[in-house]
Amino acid sequence: MVDRASLRCFLYFLTLHFNKVVVKKKGSEISKAMAYDEKDLVLERLKMSLSKTDTDLDQEKYLREATRHFYGIEKPLKYGPSVETLNDLIQALYAEFSTNYVNIEMVNHLMLSYKSNPKEWQKFAKFDRYKYTRNLVDTGNGKFNLMILCWGEGHGSTIHDHSDSHCFMKMLKGELREIRYAMPTTTTTGTAAEGNTSNTTSMESDLERHESLDEIGQRTMSLNDVAYINDNLGLHRVENTSHSDTAVSLHLYCPPFDSCSVFEKNSGQRVKCTMTFWSKHGQKVTYDK
Repeated sequence: MVDRASLRCFLYFLTLHFNKVVVKKKGSEISKAMAYDEKDLVLERLKMSLSKTDTDLDQEKYLREATRHFYGIEKPLKYGPSVETLNDLIQALYAEFSTNYVNIEMVNHLMLSYKSNPKEWQKFAKFDRYKYTRNLVDTGNGKFNLMILCWGEGHGSTIHDHSDSHCFMKMLKGELREIRYAMPTTTTTGTAAEGNTSNTTSMESDLERHESLDEIGQRTMSLNDVAYINDNLGLHRVENTSHSDTAVSLHLYCPPFDSCSVFEKNSGQRVKCTMTFWSKHGQKVTYDK
């Protein structure tokens, strides 16, 4: 039997697909606008009918189910709202996450629409000499995490997953290379070894062994580019390949998570790790040792 979150997620993305098909079949701008009106009407009726019977639908479960259907968009939506400032982006995100039926395509649109302005994000951009840093900007009332990652020259992440969440990454400064890998198949399970990873702390268990990881693609991200990934699409590693320039990126995770799995490329070893922040809201975080 299909659970309610899965059914509602399928219906929602079916409606988005319906919208795109109608627009392709109609030529004029007026017809396109009418097509979007039709989509909005269908969505509104769908939400109204669902809310009458399923007011207890869990947003987190809905978002995790959506990772099975969403693959990201490359350009802003033609009829989506504009985002002028970082504060505008944050307020628009709060509005999108105010309902259980989050339009993840609109979230993608908002990240694409915002244009980097260093004056707005510099206070959150904290660098470390030896590793990249994760700097929390907003907790999204527990529904999403928005953060700025700062990459010194030559800094890079481990290969990692995203704990069954959506990950949007936008370039604010410089360039980053993203390398993607296919999600491996588990072969055996053991005990976690001691080890250090940037911005992560190893947990006591959950070491899994796989075959070596298969690279499935890579790209170079430049100013204002946005990448999207979830576990259905694979794993990735991000690195600043420059030895003379730093890089800054804006990340949105939903639902938020405080642990993920990191992988060793050649052996496929998997270790579950706790995520930490270098700073929160512009203030350095101190952790007890």
